[in-house]
Amino acid sequence: MKWISVKNYGEMSRFGAERLFEVITREIRSEQQVNIGLATGNTMIKLYAMLAGMLNQEGLSLVKLSTFNLDEYVGNNGSNLAPDHRLSYRKYMTEHFFDLLDPELGFKQENMFFPNAVDTAEYDTLIAKAGGLDIQLLGIGFNGHIAFNEPISEAKISNEDFAALPSHLVELNELTIQTNARLTAGNDLKLVPHCAATMGMASILAANDILLLACFQEQTAPLSKIKAGGMTSELPASFLLQHDCSEIVYTADNITL
Repeated sequence: MKWISVKNYGEMSRFGAERLFEVITREIRSEQQVNIGLATGNTMIKLYAMLAGMLNQEGLSLVKLSTFNLDEYVGNNGSNLAPDHRLSYRKYMTEHFFDLLDPELGFKQENMFFPNAVDTAEYDTLIAKAGGLDIQLLGIGFNGHIAFNEPISEAKISNEDFAALPSHLVELNELTIQTNARLTAGNDLKLVPHCAATMGMASILAANDILLLACFQEQTAPLSKIKAGGMTSELPASFLLQHDCSEIVYTADNITL
């Protein structure tokens, strides 16, 4: 694992955009299919704008690009939120990234994938059939979750079983709901769903490369615990310690490690 400190949000966003751009263009120039795991949240907004600009300027065909998002909220009907719901991650990705891509690059909407609440196991099969993820972009929850893989007591699950978790439905932690309400829903707790479909730890950890970005002061505590060493299901992001090609990039203006 590599730890990289950058000055601020802008530098972090550029670092992440350049890293994804490097992987995408390398694979496309080799005439290979490229599979990118994507994350949402305020952390990634500027990164996606930068990445779209880089890809548009480069002008390479994106016909062979497929994207696999980490998660999607689940509504009361047991299905993914409608794409026009204000908190839908599909809506987020469309507005912040896909709509910014030049249509002439040929990215196919059918190559934009999200876990399906109705059949979560299908997602792991889909990723495997595509050849796995070339790189997975991650944020980190204030409680240390990655995707919506929430902390689980060590008394309830072994590290081995936690690392092997498939894509699944999850009841969101109260801190996660409160945080997302504050950051994305105007503090309206009633608006934030309490359930989500998430990519499992197994597919995340199987990615060739992992890039985690952090820029909030509240992420200092979980990151400090990771840096201290030791994997635990009570701190999901700590499992990046077992991945040989993982990087954690954090902003020095808000996070001191």
